[in-house]
Amino acid sequence: MSALKYKVIKSREQYDQYCKILQQIIKPEDQGGDVEDEIELLTLLIEKWDEEHAEYSDIDPIALLKYLMDENNLKAKDLADILNISKSHVSEILNYKKRLSKDVASKLATRFCVSQEAFNKPYDLATVIRTSTEHTKAA
Repeated sequence: MSALKYKVIKSREQYDQYCKILQQIIKPEDQGGDVEDEIELLTLLIEKWDEEHAEYSDIDPIALLKYLMDENNLKAKDLADILNISKSHVSEILNYKKRLSKDVASKLATRFCVSQEAFNKPYDLATVIRTSTEHTKAA
């Protein structure tokens, strides 16, 4: 019987290793049947670890994104390239003017090896905050 290529994650070191592997194999030119299965399996293992060791549960998605960008020395331009969206779109997201789409949330979760749920949480947009502030001032 052959040894399993991947096992249930039991340590932070193993988690980090699986995240690095996932980042390396997620490239459009690598997409194939076996690679897709490997990506799915690694994603499931990583998400299971995230659920059990949620470090970002109290942070809103944009604050989390800014933190992860800072930790990875990424600028808005870098994020635009990673997500395949315009720099202005990234700017609108980072300034709470646009919500994260499901596709963008998925790409971010994969890129930063966090559960997609971390980016799917509701948060207020700047226009909503501004509108309620303007109503308060007018009253």
